[in-house]
This record gives sequence, C-alpha cells and structure tokens, in this order.
Amino acid sequence: MRIVYVYVHDLVVAPCGRWYRHETILRQLLRLVKNVSTRYYLLMAENKRKPHDLIERLCNLVRADVRTICNEHGIRPVQLEALGFLTQCNRYSDTPQAVAEYLGLTKGTVSQTLKVLEKKGLLRKYSDAGDKRLVHLKPTASGRRLVQSAVPAPALMLGIEKLSNSEHQAAVESLRVLLRSVQQANDLKTFAPCNTCRFNQKHKTAYFCELTQESLAAQDIVLLCREHQYPKAVATK
Repeated sequence: MRIVYVYVHDLVVAPCGRWYRHETILRQLLRLVKNVSTRYYLLMAENKRKPHDLIERLCNLVRADVRTICNEHGIRPVQLEALGFLTQCNRYSDTPQAVAEYLGLTKGTVSQTLKVLEKKGLLRKYSDAGDKRLVHLKPTASGRRLVQSAVPAPALMLGIEKLSNSEHQAAVESLRVLLRSVQQANDLKTFAPCNTCRFNQKHKTAYFCELTQESLAAQDIVLLCREHQYPKAVATK
C-alpha cells in the first residue's frame, strides 16, 4: 500500500500543485500498471522457486554428511539410498524393480548398485518361496548398521533438535503435504506406509490387505509399500 500511495501522489499532483493534463496522467497510469505488474510477476516467480531452493539447500547439507559416510565405507550415495529403502519397505517392495521405481533409476543402474552392495556384504538376495523367478533383497546386519549411522544425517538432526515440538510437527506435515502433492501431480507411486493405504483394513486385532488378500502383522503396516494408494479423500487434499 505504501508503494501505491507514492505512485498515486506523484501521478496526480504537479510540483506547483496543479493537475497534469489528461495525456500525462494516462501515460503515468500505464507506467504504474506496468511497474506493478512487473513486481507482481517477479514476486510470484520468486514464490514458486523458493520451495525448490530451500529443498535443494537442505539436500546439499544432507548429501555432504552422506558422502562423508559413504567414502568411509567405499560406496556411493545412491547405493546407500537403495540400502536405506530396503530397511523400510515391506515384503511386496523388496525387489529390484521396486528399488528402481523408488529411486527413479533404470533397472540397469539399480542392478549394478545391488551387485556392489551384495559384494560388500551389505545385502543378500533370496528367491521367493512361491515364485523362484522373483528375487527379494534383504539388508544384512552390517547393512542396517550402516544405514543407522547415516540416516538421519547428523547435520539435519542438529537442526531438528533446535526446533520446538510444534515447529517440528509443522515442518514434517508441510513436507508430507508437498511430497503427496508432487506425487499426485506427476502420477508417481506414493511408497508410503500401509497404515495410510486405502487397501489396509483392520479386523479386530489383525490387519488385512484387500489388494493382496493377505493378512498383515502390526510391524508390516508401518513399512513402505510400492502398491500403496491413499484414500480418495486424502489424495485429493
């Protein structure tokens, strides 16, 4: 409002207190509209870019910690990311294809990543009991310890510890809403826990997946699933 007031004052009042001619006023009105429009669009562009810049900066800080830990163990950050996912996913998602989908990488790249992890004793493969063609992936005890030492990143934890409980909860919820919006807008798999999935049903003291028609244990419903889908009421928020 302050900026507009200055423009309007300069627009209609001459130094000697007389009114400008109509042509002069019209030209200045056009300049005013142009200046306001330019500032508006610059502000909108900055607001749209701000989330990207903030997230990118946070990721850079996290990656710095991750690279240090990865260098100590002779692996690459993407290999740690794959290992980290496998410590969080359920039995429907511990496959090479699910890892590729979660990381957004090609099957060939993921295949090489898994070979390195297996060679270093951080991961082991085993065949599915019902379908021998299906390969499951399971982090070893060494692999889990490595993930625990790197995730969450020390720099991030130091920052989180300075937040109040309300600030912490608000930050987590904002990031969750943004992630969900990006996934929905780009038609991406959600890879979220079963306890937020529309297929998960609770029957007395047990849980049941309506998609796979299998029972789920209490520890299963907090793990990430590649078949996860939010309830429609939640997905549209």
